[in-house]
Amino acid sequence: MANEPIFRGAATALITPLTENGVDYESFGRLIDWQISEGIDALVIAGTSGEGSTLTDEEHRAVLKFCIEKIAGRVPAIAGTGSNETDYAISLTKYASDLGYNGMLVVTPYYNKATQKGLVKMYNAIAEVSEAPIIAYNVPSRTGVNIEPSTYAELAKNPKISCIKEANGNISKIVETQSLVGDTMTMYSGNDDQIVPILSMGGQGVISVLSNLMPAQTSLMCKKFFEGDVAGSAKMQCELLPLINALFCEVNPIPVKAAMAAMGFCKNYVRLPLTVMEKDHEEKLLALMKEQNLI
Repeated sequence: MANEPIFRGAATALITPLTENGVDYESFGRLIDWQISEGIDALVIAGTSGEGSTLTDEEHRAVLKFCIEKIAGRVPAIAGTGSNETDYAISLTKYASDLGYNGMLVVTPYYNKATQKGLVKMYNAIAEVSEAPIIAYNVPSRTGVNIEPSTYAELAKNPKISCIKEANGNISKIVETQSLVGDTMTMYSGNDDQIVPILSMGGQGVISVLSNLMPAQTSLMCKKFFEGDVAGSAKMQCELLPLINALFCEVNPIPVKAAMAAMGFCKNYVRLPLTVMEKDHEEKLLALMKEQNLI
């Protein structure tokens, strides 16, 4: 049975504006309003780019509550609720579900990792408490564990686990996954340098870092593809590649925080163990942003 996407197009993996004193909610609110006014298709709160792993539990819940109220149904809202402690992920997912989030972004467990059987059991346990669909987030470069195509096929048996954010970078594995799950799961790119390749395999969009600073353009890249202008979409993908690469020259969200600070949306502050961007990298990033008339 075909599955209904949570969104189609570009969802921003939104940064969390922080200062030494905690979350900067005034900047957060301005950022959300700007993203929506620019035509973003959905927003992801407290994921990797939102430094969800270093928010305290109190902050994480407060951020989720603030953002769902600020978004106010204007675009689909997705909550980052994954953890390497399954009970905590279940608790956070239940909280976000009760707040009314449209989807839950659940990363594979990091550090303790898991077998493929463990992943299936974990995702099914988390899905039990959610009214909204679960997006299985696969990013082995950060977590040390990969969701195999056959595991996605097993997860697809649960109608609540209906989406994939795929950031394994392996197009061959993505093709294999699509051949197994068909339209029972919605595929989203988790890598900005692979938006168009994944759309070409039936993907429905991207959960993007780039769209923090270029929401309209990232959404347009997807729209062009969906409207049949594949060449135009591919041209945008290629033209934006240098900026995309600069946004990942240091671990995310270090560069995107520097970029958003340069655009006046937040302070250039990240929590340890992250540190602010190296000067030479920042200079290259800002030069590319100037080329795009972002600053």
